[in-house]
Amino acid sequence: MFENQEINEKMYDVVEGKMPEYYNEVALLVDENNKISDYVLYALGLKDQKELDEMYNKIENREKIETNTMTFYYKDLIGLSYKVLLNTDYYEKINNIWVDKTEDEEFLRGKLRDSAEIKIVGILKPSKEWSGATSELGGVLYTNGLEQYVIDKINNSEIVREQKANPERNVITGLEFSKEEFNMEKLSDEQKMYLQSLSPEELATIISSYKEQADATYETNLQKLGSVDVESPSAINIYATDFSAKEEIKKIIEDYNQKQKDSGNEGNVISYSDFVGMLMSSVTDIIDIISYVLIAFVSISLVVSSIMIGIITYISVLERTKEIGILRAIGASKKDVSRVFNAETLIVGLTSGLLGIGITMALNIPINIVIENLAEVSNVSQLPMAGAGILVAISVILTMISGLIPAKVASKKDPVEALRTE
Repeated sequence: MFENQEINEKMYDVVEGKMPEYYNEVALLVDENNKISDYVLYALGLKDQKELDEMYNKIENREKIETNTMTFYYKDLIGLSYKVLLNTDYYEKINNIWVDKTEDEEFLRGKLRDSAEIKIVGILKPSKEWSGATSELGGVLYTNGLEQYVIDKINNSEIVREQKANPERNVITGLEFSKEEFNMEKLSDEQKMYLQSLSPEELATIISSYKEQADATYETNLQKLGSVDVESPSAINIYATDFSAKEEIKKIIEDYNQKQKDSGNEGNVISYSDFVGMLMSSVTDIIDIISYVLIAFVSISLVVSSIMIGIITYISVLERTKEIGILRAIGASKKDVSRVFNAETLIVGLTSGLLGIGITMALNIPINIVIENLAEVSNVSQLPMAGAGILVAISVILTMISGLIPAKVASKKDPVEALRTE
């Protein structure tokens, strides 16, 4: 969970119990329907892990798998306790050799008795606002306090402190870090005596452990033991408040990298991954393709509609030839006749544009209601006022252009011939 409790409260809704506060408190995460996956149940020990092994075997043999749904009550889950067994707890120092006791059940039981206990104190689910940003599988949510507890306990363990004090020597084997094969002659007398006291099975385990450590290094040993240095992180996650902030952060990193390259400090260059940028880039490409296709269809419809307006205006000219002759006879000029038809096309374009905008804005209401009910996203379909004004202007301009030729034809009509027309 985040260190910022306000963010946690926004991301999750408490179904039962409370939000974890201390290092030994955790919460169970369920989905929006209060469900949790079988995988998490196996990991938590709520289902027998042997069943999981059997299912894997059936998958390999291409056999049919039968699944069943289990129901848990809140009271069955809240209060469940678990033990924290650290990576360093599996090792015991015997005669200057750190022996891996992973298979020693009695040794591990002793470690478990002294290890920290954590409890499930609440059941959480993703809030509607953040549901897309959390795992649908569910799992266990823990606080930063538990993370810090594990880091401190491991770093302060004897085996880690000994390894850090001896960066040239592998404390697990007692030998120098090397790619040489395991050799009994390199061991101390004390280590040889300890190995001689072991049974053949135990000796085989020790030798196998030594061979596994043949390619080990100082860094891989610390990583295996779970030791980390919080002052030297390998990666940092930066969460921007919005897209503009993301771009600003990206610019700061790029400027810093450029300065380091210019000064010759290539090692200080920051490698970063803009996950949101990569995701949005793909989404933008898809939207652009769809937009280009829609623009093509709209352009075709605009050309067709412009031609039709021109034809309708020309038909109007033919039907009103005698009217044109009367106008010319009483003193109207060619420009006056042309202005009459231009005015009519302007009115047609303005009326059709306003009508289209009005219908669009009226349809936005039911469209937004349907989308919000289906996808829980509000106000998807919107028409900005500036965009509406531009669309009306385009409608007027196109109709006027379409009526220019018919208006010009009307203005050139001979008044005498026009008066004779029936």
